[in-house]
Formats: sequence, structure tokens, C-alpha cells
Amino acid sequence: MKRVVLITGHYWNSKRKAGFHWLADALWRQGWEVVFLTAALSWLSVIRRDYRLAYPVLQEANQLQEVQKKMWSYVWFTPWHPANLRWDFLNYLSRRWFRLYGQLPLGPVESMISQADLFIFESTPALLLFETCKRLNPSAQFIYRVSDDLRLLRNHPVVLDTEKRVAPQFDLVSVPSQHIYRIFAGLPNLELHLHGIRKDLFVWDYPTPYQPSVYPNIVFVGNSHFDRNFLEQASQLFPDWQFHIIGPIPHLPQRKNITAYGELPFEVTIPYLKYADIALHTLSYSPGAESFSDSLKVIQYTYCKLPIIAPTYLSSSRPHVFYYQPGDASSIHNALIAAQTYDRSQIQTDKIYSWDELVCRWLQVTDKNST
Repeated sequence: MKRVVLITGHYWNSKRKAGFHWLADALWRQGWEVVFLTAALSWLSVIRRDYRLAYPVLQEANQLQEVQKKMWSYVWFTPWHPANLRWDFLNYLSRRWFRLYGQLPLGPVESMISQADLFIFESTPALLLFETCKRLNPSAQFIYRVSDDLRLLRNHPVVLDTEKRVAPQFDLVSVPSQHIYRIFAGLPNLELHLHGIRKDLFVWDYPTPYQPSVYPNIVFVGNSHFDRNFLEQASQLFPDWQFHIIGPIPHLPQRKNITAYGELPFEVTIPYLKYADIALHTLSYSPGAESFSDSLKVIQYTYCKLPIIAPTYLSSSRPHVFYYQPGDASSIHNALIAAQTYDRSQIQTDKIYSWDELVCRWLQVTDKNST
């Protein structure tokens, strides 16, 4: 049995199911032994009240947890990790200290790392572990899945320096958007792979969560960067349309046609997507946010054949995305009307991967590189 180590910032039992959860699940179902290593957690995370602390990460710190047969969760908790300290002077002073992050003791997971066949790194500060893993296990294959632009996430400069140094050394650099592809252009073994989805979950016959109505149900699913001004204006422009906001989004407008659900388990959100009429990809801008044009949520919305509303800076070639100028009521109105009248049967889903298909593409590349 082959072993894969996924090194990520996500916690295995989190309600938020990110791409790395589904990659781990796909590999496990294909017969791999999976180690899901959660990194970039330290006492700095405690000071910053990291959302992952809502889960038992401190109780499980540095202990291998067999969550199911041949599926392991490991929370690597350290005294510190490379965190952006917000001031250039502090970031400069901390460089030498933070560079040592990858040399901190790994604990009981080290023996599993030294005998793994494949490593999949996510774009997190845990990239500083690359050279340690390479030293412990030089014969393994290494994949860098650039889920997010590290610049957008405002990582410490030492993390950006590390990415620049180690990215060319991976057997495969897989990116999920055209924007990130351009950042890494010229690297060997660079490939564009849009996010996959759990097609098997989306095809189930769920009951609708919505009340019968002649008016559209508009859904947003996400956990950050939400454009509250869009919702403020759209809910006033269309007082009979129902807006459903799923995710830990605080300070939403209080209106009868806005329903906030908070954070829900992934499987619970699927019916809200399947039975919606329009999807919102309404994100506020920050440098690097252009990479969200091909986010996992966009792929899920598209698979459900939903017209999508997005700000102009997230323009793409998808014909079922309708754009608004942030803050402009007229463009918000026009985008919503255009989405409502769009023929959803025209939305193409044949080029959307399942996570299993994405994993197979990766393994073909790494198998070719190893021969």
C-alpha cells in the first residue's frame, strides 16, 4: 500500500471542507494510506484566536490520530510559525527566527514521512517543511498544489522567499486558476488543473431547503471577502427576492429577504446550491483576489448550472457569469436581471473534474517523471 502525506493548513475534522479534504478522501478511496498533516499552528495562533482552535487541535497536538482505517490526522503544533506580524520592521527582525520553522521537531509523524511515496504541499507557511521532507525522503514524489496566492493571504516574507526557492524543485506544480498560472509561468512541470468536486454527492436526490415561491432564491457560500455593500443594495433593489448567505459572515444587513445560516457542514450546503436560481460570487477586492475567478465555489456553482454574479475584477470566459461594478446600483440591477433570464441549459459541465479524476491526472504526471 502506498502512503501519501498531505501538508495543509486545514484541520481534518473541520466543518469547512476545502480541496485538500477532498483530495485526501479521493486518494484514500483509491487505496492509499493517507496522512493529513495540519501545519502553521502555534502559540501565535492562540494569540490571534485562530478559527481552528474551535476544534480539538490543542488536545490532538503532535499525536497521530487514526480517524478511519489507513487515514491519519496529525496536528503539528509548534512554539511559533511564520506569521505576518503586520509591521515591516517586525517582519524583518523575525526573518532569521521564522526560517527555523522547518527545522522544528516533527514528532511521531516523522517516521511516516520518511517512508511516504508522495507528498502534496498546499500553499501555506508549511512550505518551509519541503527541504526537511526532501532530506528525510529524497526518493518520494512531490506535488505543490497552489490552492491560493500566498501574496493574497499576506504571508510573512520568509514564506514567499521559500516558495520562490522550492517551487522549481517539485515534480509537479498544479495551479487552479489562470491568474496563479501566470505567476508561476516558466516553471518546469507547471500545469493548470481547475478544482474538482465530489460529483457523487451532488447527484443525490435532496429535498429542497427553500419555501415555494415565484421569486428567485439567490445563494452565497463562503467564509471571507464578502461584499456586504452588494447585498445591501441588491436586497433593496429586489425586496421579494430571497438571499441566502451560508458561512461565518458577520455584520450582514438585517432584512426580511436575507437569511444568514452561519457555517454549515459541506453536505448540508449542497441542496442550497442544487435548488438555487442564482449564485453569488460577490467578493470585495484585495490585491491578488483575481485568483478567485476559478475558485472551488465557482466550479460547484457551475456544476449546479447556476448563473453567477461577480464583480468586474473577477472577469472570466464563462458565459454564465454576470458582472457588476462594486458600489454601482445600476450594474448590480442589470447583472441580477441578466442572471435571472439566462438559459441555464447552456451551462457546460463536461470539463469539470471529480477529485478522483484530478488525482489520476496528477499520478500520471508523477509516474511519468519517476520513469
